[in-house]
Amino acid sequence: MDGGADLGAAWAAAMRAGDFARAWELSDRVLAARLAAGKPSWDAPRHLQWIWDGRPLAGRRVLVRCYHGLGDTIQFARFLPLLAAMAREVIVWAPSSLLPLLATMHDAGRLLPLHDGTPDVPYDVDIELMELPHALRITLAALPAEVPYLHPPAAPRLSPELAVGVVPSAGSWDPRRSIEPPLLGRLAAIQGVALYNLLPGADVPGAMDASTSDLLEAASRVKVLDVVVTVDTMMAHLAGALGVPVFTLLHSQPDWRWMTGRADSPWYPTMRLFRQKCAGEWEPAVADATAAIREIAAAHHRF
Repeated sequence: MDGGADLGAAWAAAMRAGDFARAWELSDRVLAARLAAGKPSWDAPRHLQWIWDGRPLAGRRVLVRCYHGLGDTIQFARFLPLLAAMAREVIVWAPSSLLPLLATMHDAGRLLPLHDGTPDVPYDVDIELMELPHALRITLAALPAEVPYLHPPAAPRLSPELAVGVVPSAGSWDPRRSIEPPLLGRLAAIQGVALYNLLPGADVPGAMDASTSDLLEAASRVKVLDVVVTVDTMMAHLAGALGVPVFTLLHSQPDWRWMTGRADSPWYPTMRLFRQKCAGEWEPAVADATAAIREIAAAHHRF
């Protein structure tokens, strides 16, 4: 959204509060200003480009450009079936690494690999994937949150014990989201827990390696886990979209999508949020998540 700092801050505040209607009013103002200026956004990085020009989507051939990150694409793919129900055709232009996973969705549309240049397909109107809730005027009450909405084949179960997958890092672009791997390695000491690292290249003490860079295979492995404990990264969205219980560790000033003061997420009914109380201090949040895992492991052991 690029309508000025004040509008952007107001939009984020509305989304954090769950006031989607207010957010779309602000988005309408930004869209109107963009169209009046007539300035294209093609010179901006892809994830900052605005695509939709406000034209109706119903009855049209709609090209959905997936210009944001993998986690964003997984989260907002939930809107594709809604679009498919109203459009003449839906064409999804997405990163090739995601296409096998998106193909497991119902009514996801026609999938094409994203590449440099322009899409090699005719269409009537185009939109960036994360613009869909604005175009569809989604409200918090009507947010599509049925899970799972991804349906990969299940891998063999990894352990008869409580299988817990962990992801300690969200990458270098926002180091506030990452955690020291030994903090999550403590989960391996809980009786009845089999701990698995899900992040390629990570070294989590006490964890067996279940990582893979193949997203469909990763989804198949996550599908048979009992719990995933992860920082705010793609894996949180993948586990949530698969309907797997997921504990998401959030730094003190998380993204707007996690709202404010909530321990749950309307986006993912199987997700619990564990928030830093003070900036940079992960110990209390990890301690709370560890206590919750310990309770689950004890119940799992009884059955």
